Amino acid sequence: MRKTASVGVTGATAANLDPLRPSPPPAPAPPTPPMPRGVRTSPLGRREVAGVPYGLRVLQEGYSCPHPAGGVRADGSISLVRGGPVTAVVDTGGPWGRRRLLELLGEEGLSPKDVTHVVCTHGHSDHVGNINLFPTATLLVGWDLSQGDGRYLPHGLAKGRPYVLHPGHLEVMATPGHTVNHVSVVVRGTSLGTVVVAGDLFEREEDEEEWRALSEDPGQQERSRRRVMAMADVIVPGHGPPFRVFREWGDGEVPWEEEEEGDATTGDGRKGHGDSPRGGGTPGDVPTEEEGGTGDVPKS
Repeated sequence: MRKTASVGVTGATAANLDPLRPSPPPAPAPPTPPMPRGVRTSPLGRREVAGVPYGLRVLQEGYSCPHPAGGVRADGSISLVRGGPVTAVVDTGGPWGRRRLLELLGEEGLSPKDVTHVVCTHGHSDHVGNINLFPTATLLVGWDLSQGDGRYLPHGLAKGRPYVLHPGHLEVMATPGHTVNHVSVVVRGTSLGTVVVAGDLFEREEDEEEWRALSEDPGQQERSRRRVMAMADVIVPGHGPPFRVFREWGDGEVPWEEEEEGDATTGDGRKGHGDSPRGGGTPGDVPTEEEGGTGDVPKS
């Protein structure tokens, strides 16, 4: 959300159920990745990215704007990833949008019980506000991973290892900065390449004038942003429409630029919910999580 106060994830984890034990240390800062020779972005111009096995649909574009009575009016982006054995909702918006989220899922032919995983990129209210709609899903809120009636599970995010939902296709990576336990969802193999649902790691496209003021650790967030910019072909930010990333690595080649370039349009990301595609994921059994972060594909 658009705030400067530090509001982190406060749910219990396997490491802090005992109040006398310290919380997990922050994830070690990964090496700063090399940056392409040139990077530019442009609006995606639509809310859906097809893919095999997983495609992505932005159910709600996040927004943030001044409120007439003072302060800021904001809500977070909500994304649906489906197509393989995992059906995931990434961020759930604020509690004021509960009915709208149910409507958006219904337009996709889904109910909350069809969702196998919910990933909240961090613990701010405009991203976790409707998590209680999904009691049967595997829940990841920042670095808190739980199933069922409050069983918290270990994982490697705090050590910089991804939490793998479907090997080679779908995973969660630690992207600290906006909050110390912020995460992003990586979807590989789409028609446009790699899509990263980045929460408030990116407020919106061209957010350079604002993200630092909202960050718990700007240095870490800068490194996380560089990592994502070096790998993503599409980024879904927390408070704006999705955008594409084009890179030049020294030979003048810009990956994915040739595809559907004429489809890009602008948008302000303030309102609207788009059209509703059909098809997609199948629900599965609650998976077993391994320490290394793999093996979380529901059984079909």
